[in-house]
Amino acid sequence: MADECFGHPRLAALYDALDPDRTDLDAYVAMAQEFGARRVLDIGCGTGVFALLLAGRGIEVVGVDPAAASVDVARAKPGGGRVRWVCGDVGELPPLQVDLATMTANVAQAIADPSDWRRTLRGARQALRPGGRLVFETRDPAARAWEEWTRERSHRVTHVPGVGPVESWVQLLAAEGALVTFRWTYVFGADGHVLTSDSTLRFRGRAEVGRDLVAAGFALEEVRGAPDRPGRELVFVARRP
Repeated sequence: MADECFGHPRLAALYDALDPDRTDLDAYVAMAQEFGARRVLDIGCGTGVFALLLAGRGIEVVGVDPAAASVDVARAKPGGGRVRWVCGDVGELPPLQVDLATMTANVAQAIADPSDWRRTLRGARQALRPGGRLVFETRDPAARAWEEWTRERSHRVTHVPGVGPVESWVQLLAAEGALVTFRWTYVFGADGHVLTSDSTLRFRGRAEVGRDLVAAGFALEEVRGAPDRPGRELVFVARRP
């Protein structure tokens, strides 16, 4: 099930406007070039920002996401016809042989259920050609990012063309073990309508992710820091032998 911020049509249409700074994707574009990837599977493609960046560079991209509203936004963007969009999860894909599979932003953490996580890793491995790589990021639990998820730190008003002012903020609901649950609230100034989206992320440590990758048949090549968030995120590079 997709969270409301991705699955609700009104919120999916606002996603890019509310999160316009996607410089976090620069490192993934660079890795696609570093690894010579010509075919990429973008797992959790959302509104298609990364998939379209790659497609614009002549890379063949398959974008998969369970949120139909987000996939609809992605498909309707300029250049959307260059990408093969799939609404579903990675376990439902047709046979592929890609050079690189990616999970950018919060995608890996949003797969909070252990069985879903194992199925995703297996699906990614199956989609990769031998020697292909899986790259994804996760917040380092030691940084305790959730302690900053408060209304005071996150509240803002964004003026969205054609929509008007949208007030938004995040609030931590619970932090229990590795699971952190939070709620985004959105208030539409034009009509006063309020929508909320609850999400749960799993904060996995370096050793746990390494074990999961090996169990799924990957060889862990490297753990990098996220260039835009040093000391806060871990970027895993794994290879299908």
